[in-house]
Amino acid sequence: MRYSLLFGLLLLAAIQLNAQKEGRLALQVKDTQTVISRHIYGHFSEHLGRCIYDGFWVDPGMNLPKKDRIRLDVVEALKKIRIPNLRWPGGCFADEYHWRDGIGPRKDRPKMINTHWGGVTEDNSFGTHEFLELCALLGAEPYIAGNVGSGTVEEMSKWVEYLNADGDTPMTRQRKENGRSQPWRVSFWGVGNESWGCGGNMTPEYYAGEYRRYATFARNYPGAPLKKVAGGANAADYNWTEVLMKTIPRRMMWGLSLHYYTIPTGKWDRKGSATQFDENEYFNTMKNCLFMDELVTRHAAIMDKYDPEKRVALVVDEWGIWTDVEPGTNPGFLYQQNSLRDALIAATTLNIFNNHADRVRMANLAQTVNVLQSLILTRGAEMLLTPTYHVFDMYQQHMDARRVPLQITAPDYVNGMQKIPAVNASASLDARGRLFITLVNIDPASDITLRAELPGAAYKKLSGKLLGSAAFTDINTFENKTKIVPVVFKGAQIKAHDLVVKLPRHSVVSLLLE
Repeated sequence: MRYSLLFGLLLLAAIQLNAQKEGRLALQVKDTQTVISRHIYGHFSEHLGRCIYDGFWVDPGMNLPKKDRIRLDVVEALKKIRIPNLRWPGGCFADEYHWRDGIGPRKDRPKMINTHWGGVTEDNSFGTHEFLELCALLGAEPYIAGNVGSGTVEEMSKWVEYLNADGDTPMTRQRKENGRSQPWRVSFWGVGNESWGCGGNMTPEYYAGEYRRYATFARNYPGAPLKKVAGGANAADYNWTEVLMKTIPRRMMWGLSLHYYTIPTGKWDRKGSATQFDENEYFNTMKNCLFMDELVTRHAAIMDKYDPEKRVALVVDEWGIWTDVEPGTNPGFLYQQNSLRDALIAATTLNIFNNHADRVRMANLAQTVNVLQSLILTRGAEMLLTPTYHVFDMYQQHMDARRVPLQITAPDYVNGMQKIPAVNASASLDARGRLFITLVNIDPASDITLRAELPGAAYKKLSGKLLGSAAFTDINTFENKTKIVPVVFKGAQIKAHDLVVKLPRHSVVSLLLE
């Protein structure tokens, strides 16, 4: 009797354990009216640490392919993932940057101190013309952050004129003297940055008035209608969004920004290591990452109250994981390594943006090269692609495709007394009717099998990619640049009208069904 009872309990436990490893994915393929804007997959390059200097812009004597001083291996890597836009010159740096210091002969450009990032000397050798040449090489749209904190309305107005006006004006004549005859026609403009903090420590009421003034004099020129982005909230400051949406006419802003960083410990004074962390800190990091969904949902709800037609985009133009800097590096340069954990954060966050594509229409990962959650790290003439880079590569198919709403019923990832969803996903249909699904399993111990009914058209072909590694602390290094790279995924199959996917532990999977 005791044996039978014990066997029964063990069997029940086994059944429950097995049930915890299975879930369902429901795809609403008939509701595909929302487009996932390619601009969600944008990036950010600030005059900070080695992002611009020694990242994009190198010493003239460095022995590698370059155009002027723009290193072309970095350019080619970013072109491969079809980077849609690039935000510049900041960040906090934007509100101490005076654009006229960065034009004309480089030998004549004045130097300045970068007071925000390390107190280093900025020689202004990388300025407006150099940035727009970089964007042209990348095939990316420029997204310029104007100086509201220490600048003037006239300064920003003249910058727009210098870039976008045609005809005969003092600004266009100066542009032509500096070697550019035709206007660039830059559309995306941020009106200040983090005006609640480093951009001026303003109240939302004060900034709303400043925004209206600056936006009034940032003119549209022929062929160059501006998409103006108001400086929005810091994380969960919902009052900031409320005040701006109530105060700024919708016709005056294309978008409203939101900034949120995933901090492993949740503490700014000790954020946590990029490479040395245990499962408790890993769990806390993923929990903080998933908070992005609540932030976007609640800010979007406020925007819906004033803008039910969803004409104003939510622009998450700073996001990513922020850890302590690598030991021995300049604290002001924000150089951190990039682990499998960071790839899971990137994939999860992009899934969140895709699922909110009706409101989120632009985003910018911070930052592109050598700073924070970088796509690329450089060491002299060497370059490596981080796990985060490979996520953007795997997710390309979503860009400008039609969102497929979905629901997930799956087990939680449990750590002690806490739990969070173990699986997240997003899906889209392209113009050819191909179904693309990206899935993340953040559970570091369990594979999870998902089943999804495939209604409508029968899919005959299935291909997939997998990004994973043995440990969530694994990284790519200059000694082993390919430790974490996408591989062919064979853990999915079509059975009758069902898709069955076995998601490996702590992994990212992309599937294309044709």
